[in-house]
Amino acid sequence: MTAGDRMSPPKRKDPPVTTARLRSPETSLSAAFERAAGEVRSHTVTVRELLALIGEQGLLLFCAFLAIPFLLPVAIPGTSTVFGLLMVMIGIGVATDTLPLMPRRLLDHALSSRHVVPALQRGAAAFRRFERLIRPRALAMTGSRAANFINGAVIVIAALVLMLPLPLVPFTNTIPALAVVLLSIGMVERDGLVIALGYLATVAAALYCGTVLWAAWKAGSGAAEWLRGLGGD
Repeated sequence: MTAGDRMSPPKRKDPPVTTARLRSPETSLSAAFERAAGEVRSHTVTVRELLALIGEQGLLLFCAFLAIPFLLPVAIPGTSTVFGLLMVMIGIGVATDTLPLMPRRLLDHALSSRHVVPALQRGAAAFRRFERLIRPRALAMTGSRAANFINGAVIVIAALVLMLPLPLVPFTNTIPALAVVLLSIGMVERDGLVIALGYLATVAAALYCGTVLWAAWKAGSGAAEWLRGLGGD
């Protein structure tokens, strides 16, 4: 080993996780989405780049974006698990009052811009219709650590329901995605009424998807018994 090798500093390794601020309400929701859509110029965009584009508004707004494709006819293929895991991590961060740690593998997941840009544009159009109706109220549902713990936990529940493997059943993604959007936007704007609607949507999603799973299990058990009966004959 030479003297130069001994004196050279060790190479820095990229951190395995990335953090970001939870909130910065300086621009409207629709403006943030429109700006992000206008800044996507390559054929693909990673989750990390999307977070950077929307990051000035914080992770809660980013969480709302992750849920929007499941509400719109503009689908982003292969995103249920990736987006669902990111929502879970953000929900845990809100519940524990800490910045969530996001694995590099999820952040570097590439998405097609031809799906992402329309989702951002339609999200901006939707927020433009309703953002005038959203305002700070029922602040007890957003103004304490206990409230944030509950809100974050409910986001986690809604995201887990969204990740259930029920691709061919209508509304199994739509209802929990709506819950995540309502909860995220309600917290961003400190609107307790919108958060309460998010609670109701989460309960509805859990009941609906739970019923679908129970019906599928019963149907599978009945089919298995029928096949066993045929084998016995």
